[in-house]
Amino acid sequence: MAVDEARLVELMRRVVAEEQVATPWEAALTFVDPDQMAALNAEHRGIGQPTDVLAFGADDGSAPRGTDEPRLVGDVVICPSVAASNAVAQGNPVDDELALLVVHGTLHLLGYDHIDDADADKMEHREQELLAQASAMTERAGAEAGSR
Repeated sequence: MAVDEARLVELMRRVVAEEQVATPWEAALTFVDPDQMAALNAEHRGIGQPTDVLAFGADDGSAPRGTDEPRLVGDVVICPSVAASNAVAQGNPVDDELALLVVHGTLHLLGYDHIDDADADKMEHREQELLAQASAMTERAGAEAGSR
């Protein structure tokens, strides 16, 4: 399925910037099919079926490195097919679901989690803040482009 990769990469950049990760940094955003996601999910979580998003953190920022050496934040892997199924089941646009998964996965890389209710509430609140900011920026950019 078609994915607006550039838009989602920019969203990942915004999340990392809003979370005040010192630059330079490096992360990967990868889109895979259900078979690839099922294999990753089985290997890393012991669940032999595809999921919507997996996040693999690399460097929590504490590792020593030179001033020009990037922090390796990690990898976010998304299965657009699963995301699309979830979006349809919840009555949401697929693009919104993909954006949520990018924000969710990126926050995982930066130390957020949802193991207990308090952490889940904190993470969900931050996701909604970041998605609202991204939406507002997109709307402003569209309005500026339309006024030219």
